[in-house]
Amino acid sequence: MREKYRQILVVCKLFLVLVCCASFVSIVTAVPQGSGGAGYHVVRKLPIGGEGRWDYLTVDPEARRIYISRSTHVMVVDEDSGKVVGDIPDTKGVHGIALAPDLGKGYTSNGEAGSVSIFDIKTLKLLSTVKTTGQNPDSILYDPMTKRVFTFNGKSANATAIDATTDKVVGTIALGGKPETPVLDGKGNIFVNIETKNSLAEFDAKTLAVAHTYPLAGCKGPSGIAMDTAARRIFIGCSDSNVMAIVNADTGKVIAAPKIAEDTDASSFDPESHLAFASSENGMLSIIHEESPDKYSAAVNIKTQDGARTMTLDPKTHHVFVVTADLKPAPPPTKEDPDPRRPIVPGTFVLIELAP
Repeated sequence: MREKYRQILVVCKLFLVLVCCASFVSIVTAVPQGSGGAGYHVVRKLPIGGEGRWDYLTVDPEARRIYISRSTHVMVVDEDSGKVVGDIPDTKGVHGIALAPDLGKGYTSNGEAGSVSIFDIKTLKLLSTVKTTGQNPDSILYDPMTKRVFTFNGKSANATAIDATTDKVVGTIALGGKPETPVLDGKGNIFVNIETKNSLAEFDAKTLAVAHTYPLAGCKGPSGIAMDTAARRIFIGCSDSNVMAIVNADTGKVIAAPKIAEDTDASSFDPESHLAFASSENGMLSIIHEESPDKYSAAVNIKTQDGARTMTLDPKTHHVFVVTADLKPAPPPTKEDPDPRRPIVPGTFVLIELAP
């Protein structure tokens, strides 16, 4: 009888060993797949309506809000419920939204008005408006180190620096070409894509002096930008060459250029997962895994929806948000409008959420 129990015990132990081994193998094999971005998928499509075309969107991970530019106003959406909880009006030609949570304020770049609207991030009420020193302020950035807001003025090839504590203009930076999107390096410097020169400019956020302008080999139409500040690597979506140029921030050299989806307009980087993202006009989200500072995976392309060219990343939840609407075919080109945009089908504007 004892021998029988001994045999049963041996069989049970073997069974437990096999189960543990199988579990370990499944965990090990699952990690590389998730780290490469293949696990991302659409989890919600939220119809939020509203009028106007769209450009950049910005997430406030602490307040759980998403700000979405809509031509003449900014929609504010609760990240958890997906419901519109506010609206910031009178932002003519708005492109981007920058948040200064340490000061309790937000800023919008109003391209057609040549101004910045300043609002209270709790009440969303307009506080004041500041004129920029350039034409068509497009992207906008807040630097908490200098407590300055920077607008990047597309038609005048410069940037405007605003003291966020006083909301007064403190300087202008000549950039030598049309600036696109900027990124902070965490050491007091700002990098910005120069779209018309296929280059990357670096300037000091305090002195406003331009330190370098680097040519971006193989990158045409640099658009979206993001950065791994720890590894000193910059991720640039190249909209006309369909690659993500990965740049060494200390040397300005392109060290990799993996293929991504066509016509990208925005980029993000998640420092925890080491994933870089690029959203594209053709309705694809390209995801690249940073295996090491000098080694990158081929892009995984996740289908979103046609027209979803801009995005934002919540660094706390690791969720990605894009926006778009149903689009009609573009009308024939004319002399006045050689590159007409596709009309929006009314009432079809959606916020799309992707999660790993």
